Amino acid sequence: MRNRWARVRRKGGAVDVIVWRTGTARLLPRLLDGRRTGPVFLTARRARVELPPADVDAGSGKARLSYRRAAELFEAATGGWTLHQLRHSALTHAAEDGANTSTLLAYSGHTSVASLARYARVSGQALARWQSGRDPAARRR
Repeated sequence: MRNRWARVRRKGGAVDVIVWRTGTARLLPRLLDGRRTGPVFLTARRARVELPPADVDAGSGKARLSYRRAAELFEAATGGWTLHQLRHSALTHAAEDGANTSTLLAYSGHTSVASLARYARVSGQALARWQSGRDPAARRR
């Protein structure tokens, strides 16, 4: 994982590539604990019911952490923030930093610009920064 990317299966079964930053690359080995396949986030105990093989770590028998449980843990750790707010925030910051529409679509996994627009909401301040950076009069100074 030195190249900081991996192929993943998104919702609906589409195979996609995700890319992560240096900080994540440093934390992933601790989270994966030597595993090369199976879910990244696991429950604390073995699965009690029969699950699809892709949802269980073959070595430990632990199941994939559910979105509901991940949301509960995240809200408790952050004092009430939600995973959905985290998604909105990441896309908004990327848009404010100048990511183009194609990049935002790939980053978010959206296939429609209309659905992406609900997530990436650029602030007035970010819009002003972007516009001032493209002002021909300011570049002449």
